[in-house]
Amino acid sequence: MSKNKGKQFLEGDLLGSQHMTEQDEEKLQRSLTNRHIQMIAIGGAIGTGLFMGSGKTLSVSGTSIILTYLIIGFFFFFVMRAMGELLLANTNFKTFADFATAYLGPWAGFFLGWSYWCNWIITAIADVIVIGGYMQFWYPDMPVWIPAFASLAILTILNFVAVRMFGELEFWFSLIKIVAIILFIVAGLYLISTHYVSPNGVTASFSHLLESGSMFPYGLTGFLAGFQIAIFAFVGIELVGTTAAETKDPHKSLPKAINSIPLRILLFYVGSLVCIIAVTSWAQVSPEKSPYVEMFTHVGLPIAAGLINFVVATSALSSANSGIFATSRMLYGLSLENDAPKSFSKLSKRKVPIRGLVFSMLCVTLGTSILFIVPNVMTAFTIISALTSILCIFTFMLIVLSYIAYRKKDPELHLKSNYKMPGGLFMAWFTMLFLVFTIVILAFDHDTLIALVLSPIWFVGLFIGYRYKKKKILKLNLLDQSKVDYV
Repeated sequence: MSKNKGKQFLEGDLLGSQHMTEQDEEKLQRSLTNRHIQMIAIGGAIGTGLFMGSGKTLSVSGTSIILTYLIIGFFFFFVMRAMGELLLANTNFKTFADFATAYLGPWAGFFLGWSYWCNWIITAIADVIVIGGYMQFWYPDMPVWIPAFASLAILTILNFVAVRMFGELEFWFSLIKIVAIILFIVAGLYLISTHYVSPNGVTASFSHLLESGSMFPYGLTGFLAGFQIAIFAFVGIELVGTTAAETKDPHKSLPKAINSIPLRILLFYVGSLVCIIAVTSWAQVSPEKSPYVEMFTHVGLPIAAGLINFVVATSALSSANSGIFATSRMLYGLSLENDAPKSFSKLSKRKVPIRGLVFSMLCVTLGTSILFIVPNVMTAFTIISALTSILCIFTFMLIVLSYIAYRKKDPELHLKSNYKMPGGLFMAWFTMLFLVFTIVILAFDHDTLIALVLSPIWFVGLFIGYRYKKKKILKLNLLDQSKVDYV
């Protein structure tokens, strides 16, 4: 090894977080347009947690679910604004693991990157499990695992093609969801305005929102218990942060996508849930089924129910597709930082991180096998979604902490920013307080407590992995130092 080469190596980060050179690094293509980014952002806001999980949330929280979504949406919007300012402050950041490394240290990038990867692996597992449940609407005798694994095969093939294909798929998946929810709300408002009386004798009316015992049917405990599934419903709004490296014009696309989050929450979450409660009443909602499908079944319109079931099935497919995309890109970023095997940074001719994609798909396939152990869709979904919620909160915590560190270390970048986070440091700390609060309330419910107790196993594993990586790179640096001295 030459002296210059050895010197360059030694000048790198001792912990191995140095970037590859422009000549050596295989670049992801900036193939995603503003049209793709806006739809990916919207698609992330409309997922399985809303379509499937809101039934269970309604069953424990009653109509206060609307307040739950508003509170979570309020604070998560500020997490996204913090992420947006950080990504646009330095467009060399490919994902939020990159700015976590820059402002909190290599450990943060390692923990955040792998935790976010695991988060989306589990989310993809939950989505394909739910697809199996949706198929039982048409084929009640079909084993759930058949459509689940068939979906995995389809998604694997689709993700092997170019990045632009992912953008096109998400564009159309999201468009279907948007049109369907708007039509769903219009249909709900029509039923309410005509005071439609269902076969069960329930008259559609906004009065169901405030009827006796519906707001907090199980008191404060029930209200807090609804937060876990509600948080899972928001998993995906941060997906625009993983597309930054493949966005043609991030300074235009990312702010537009993030700024539309409040409107999406009001329309898709609050608007649709108000219609469900007003048409069916809280007492008629089943925790085991999608309330969006059940609303039309309840009012005696099975054809409409079948159409909505098709939409929510494509929504779950879309969410799983987003998860597979996110995991392969996160492994790519981790590999560039030496936090994952170098093979994960290898791109195909179509600029797809193919090895990371294959590894992620194998993990999703293995996780989906839970259906052979827990064949009940809702039970399996609850177990999986609780783990996802914890990893999502951890990810958001590190994003906010990165923003706080950025404000301290690079105040000049903040001053130059054209996309500053509203409320600045005050809202950052206030949001952190809320995220800590959500971790605490997970201990109040039996199912989420199990996930909370098991989650340290993951973080202990990460700690061991990080220590191993640190020692390995230290040995390499010492070895290289001896070679330089010899030369």
